[in-house]
Amino acid sequence: MGETFTSDAGWDHLETLVDIGNRMAGQSGEREALEATRDALADAGCRDARIEAFDVQGWVRGDASVETPNGPQECIALPRSPAGEATGELVDVGAGLPSAFAETDLTGKVALVSTTVPDWYDRFLHRREKYYHAVEAGAAAFVFRNHVEGCLPPTGSVGTSEAPIGEIPAVGVSKEVGARLARRATGDDVTVSVDCETPTATSGNATAVLGPDTDEELLVTSHADAHDIAEGAMDNGAGTATIVEIANALTRRDADLDTRVRFVAFGAEEVGLVGSTVESQRVDRDRIKAVVNADSNVFGRTLQLTTHGFDELGAAAERVADRFDHPIEVVPEHVPHSDHWPFVRHGVPGYMINGRTEGRGRGYGHTFADTFEKLEARNLREQAILLTALVADLARSEVEIERREESAIASELEAAGQAEGMKITGDWPY
Repeated sequence: MGETFTSDAGWDHLETLVDIGNRMAGQSGEREALEATRDALADAGCRDARIEAFDVQGWVRGDASVETPNGPQECIALPRSPAGEATGELVDVGAGLPSAFAETDLTGKVALVSTTVPDWYDRFLHRREKYYHAVEAGAAAFVFRNHVEGCLPPTGSVGTSEAPIGEIPAVGVSKEVGARLARRATGDDVTVSVDCETPTATSGNATAVLGPDTDEELLVTSHADAHDIAEGAMDNGAGTATIVEIANALTRRDADLDTRVRFVAFGAEEVGLVGSTVESQRVDRDRIKAVVNADSNVFGRTLQLTTHGFDELGAAAERVADRFDHPIEVVPEHVPHSDHWPFVRHGVPGYMINGRTEGRGRGYGHTFADTFEKLEARNLREQAILLTALVADLARSEVEIERREESAIASELEAAGQAEGMKITGDWPY
């Protein structure tokens, strides 16, 4: 604890990542981040540190615009939007609930949709779900309106695994611009245009190993890529810095581990969980004891661990919380939107780990404001201590974690209303 709480390894790595700048999937900054993470894991004392490359659909940002009768409005393109221009009547679809799309004539029109959902609504609606509801409704273009103040247009990819480039032009606008559009341009013809390039590209996964050479292994993961408009400090420099700090801490008790621990910093998470999907198809999933996936922690002092119904994972988290007399929030629900999911969907035990924050949505995530100075070294070190203890606990030979049947996971997604959105985005695996 003392060495980790005074360590600079994770914090220095976070600073390295944010200072790269653009870490967009398939671009040079992502490769630099993967190389830096590989080297940081090797410096921590891990063995077999390397990058495993794979092909990915590239996307390079150009200009974007929303032209209205009142003049142009500031916006940014959503990654994997197709290049093109569309003109149509602006229709405010509010929070973009499925019922609103069903009740609204969007044929040939431009859909204005919020990033949030009402407090009374029973589940989170992902951006891509709203986008493909708009596509199905015949919309000509999609305008994604932030609910967070601060003149922050949101980013976030569209597209599916089968068709990585989306079907209609898509842009993000700030809460303030969105309010102006809703007030002054609803019912008017507006023109949305996106300029971009879609080259073939290469991404990769940075990986390294600690502990004994056992058949079974624990995966401790994050993603190294980030959206091109900001530093990607919280999402997900923080998670990647955390696994580097965990690697440094576990090196000091390497001989005590009963199970091999493999660290993986995935590439191309922000454009459809590509790196983790590649990895989940490459490995023998029966040999993975559990996945401990850190994504958007540190911003928020208290760790939130989503356990996807794996009771043993919840019990392990509670053991660590009791041991350190430190709060950890355990959520037994499903979150099918980060790099644990390509494993969990097959019944492999896995956590989604982030920092607990107030309110709905990403906060500063996926905006220009996801920057280094909003994070605290104290939080990173505290969370690394807790997660190191969690990984060491899970690595014990006496800890057994039962897999789950895919049918049970599918039923729970159906019952929670999540299946509808996953089906419309092409993410339903069952």
